Amino acid sequence: MPNRRDTVLTQLFERLGYAFKNRSLIELALTHASARPSLKPNEDNERLEFLGDRVLGLAIAELLTASFPDASEGELARRFNQLVRAETCAEVAQDWELGKLILMSGGEADSGGRGKKTILANACEAVLGAIFIDGGYAAAREIVHRFWAAELSGYGVATPDAKSVLQEWAQGRRLPLPRYIEIAREGPDHAPHFTAEVQIDGVAPERGHGANKRAAEQAAALAMLLREGVWQAPTHD
Repeated sequence: MPNRRDTVLTQLFERLGYAFKNRSLIELALTHASARPSLKPNEDNERLEFLGDRVLGLAIAELLTASFPDASEGELARRFNQLVRAETCAEVAQDWELGKLILMSGGEADSGGRGKKTILANACEAVLGAIFIDGGYAAAREIVHRFWAAELSGYGVATPDAKSVLQEWAQGRRLPLPRYIEIAREGPDHAPHFTAEVQIDGVAPERGHGANKRAAEQAAALAMLLREGVWQAPTHD
């Protein structure tokens, strides 16, 4: 009978759409420095995070050049920086529900470590590094392209993300901050479809859809911005 750790790791594999052949690699990827029993550098996820950072960068660069064949180097660089930043990696880690899986000291956990952006982002990259070692670049690239692709449909490379703009709009009108609620999650674990609703007291809510929570929330925020006339829908010749 599988123990709880085996069960939650199996659930992670289902979310990733990838099953590790060497489970010690994913365990290492999920081991924060605070949990290591000694000072040996190969007993936590820092080396895998270093590797995964490079794997992510290559996969994102490949994705961008294929998706935007006419974009300038400057535009590609701006999109690249947005996709590989810690905030984006932490959001992907939340989609993977890594927070509850990371092994860390009790003190780190008690101080909110499972929700810290840096810890989540590093774990995300460490998982990619582990996948690269376990299954090769093609396996890691497929996961990057699948989970980061939603970011490519952003409103515009020079425009702040919709959630940030909506928050600024609400603050400028002295309204409460936007709240995001997951309305529905459908489909298999490896290819879910989310519906999110954004709510601001005194403003009619809007809903959005996406392949992950953050994409659905961004879509909901964008819908509200368009409806309120803060942004204009793009026109096509």
